[in-house]
Amino acid sequence: MRTPKPLLDRITGPHDLKALSLTQLKELCQEIRQDIIEVIPGLPCGGHFGANLGSVELTVALHYLFDTTRDRLVWDVGHQAYPHKMLTGRADRLATIRQKSGLAPFCKVAESEHDHFGAGHGGTSISAAVGYAVARDLAGQDHQCIAVIGDGSLTAGMAFEGLDHGGDLKTGLIVVVNDNGMGISPNVGALSSYLTQIRVGKSFNYLREHIQQLFHHLPLGDEFIEGLERLDQSMRHAVLPQIYFEDLGFEYLGPVDGHHLEAVIATLRYAAAARKPVVVHALTDKGKGFPEAEADPGRLHAVKPATTGPKKPAYTDVFVRVFDELAERDERVVGVTAAMLEGTGLAKLTGKYPTRILDVGMAEQHAVTLSAAMALAGRRPVAAIYSTFLQRGYDQVLHDVCIHRAPVIFALDRAGCVGNDGPTHQGLFDLSRCAT
Repeated sequence: MRTPKPLLDRITGPHDLKALSLTQLKELCQEIRQDIIEVIPGLPCGGHFGANLGSVELTVALHYLFDTTRDRLVWDVGHQAYPHKMLTGRADRLATIRQKSGLAPFCKVAESEHDHFGAGHGGTSISAAVGYAVARDLAGQDHQCIAVIGDGSLTAGMAFEGLDHGGDLKTGLIVVVNDNGMGISPNVGALSSYLTQIRVGKSFNYLREHIQQLFHHLPLGDEFIEGLERLDQSMRHAVLPQIYFEDLGFEYLGPVDGHHLEAVIATLRYAAAARKPVVVHALTDKGKGFPEAEADPGRLHAVKPATTGPKKPAYTDVFVRVFDELAERDERVVGVTAAMLEGTGLAKLTGKYPTRILDVGMAEQHAVTLSAAMALAGRRPVAAIYSTFLQRGYDQVLHDVCIHRAPVIFALDRAGCVGNDGPTHQGLFDLSRCAT
């Protein structure tokens, strides 16, 4: 049952945050997190949970500093945007999310002036923010353009394309990487490993801060610090892995503790003043404040409604059973999914077939073409991809699978009309794909 929240209940929009003290902002963070914990598990349609608990301080800092009636704030996917909805006049309708006539499950332009881009699929936010920045510059305006993207979405090829273009433009653009080490499932791939190295390398930043504090009070200390700052770039390259973002034209800030409100505010304030491409790397904990979700963030990425009565076998259960039978009989069978091990059910079989179940990250196009090549090489790939996400690989289905007559099996979960997840998740092209 929801309890009253003294601060949250009187927030009518982001402008109300500007008058709050730092202590009050911290209290507001706790109230937002508690509201999510109290409301979301009791919804009849369930809702996204872990990522929203992890994005609270980041969201409060963004709305404290920026004016989203003017500044363009673009959220990637929307799994992490419930606190954003709550701070933009929709907290009293949180219990209606994912239901008829209720709040949309993701950001929706038609729902609020503070939702600048709708997204149910990951990897789009940077490109959208770059588009807003280009339009701003063409109009001679000066508002901020900010993308908030999870580290899981960085595996999407489109995210790289946005970074590549945004860094080349050399205009005011802030990309906030909300790094919790997870997508829906644990992240995979070289970029994820790279971000992990930066997490470990954060001790370098702490060392630099301590050196600055020490020398600031000594004679000629400020001159020494200035020299240290000039050496900062080379020092970081010496201590950390080669800075991926800086090589793409962005100034890299971080990693910063995404739950340390003062640090997040200070870093974002610097990024806003820079007026050039900047990446803010914020480390957060998925499921923050709810021990069970912190311990098992994959399972509690979303909470499902309680069910009563006998449970009918779901598509996912049947698929996993049949895949297991096929894989046992034929060693050529390989499972392929795109950052959806849990959702497709293949996570249950990774222990049994550790080399024959591949999670390629949020990269559906790659998953399809990879499967086509494996099929032509004699394997029998089963591409398990949600129908709505396979729309991103439609060209590859036609060009790389069908034209080659490659024997790829597509297991399309969540086909047809899916209801609660809204228009971005409808499997509208199932019949046309089957016809190919």
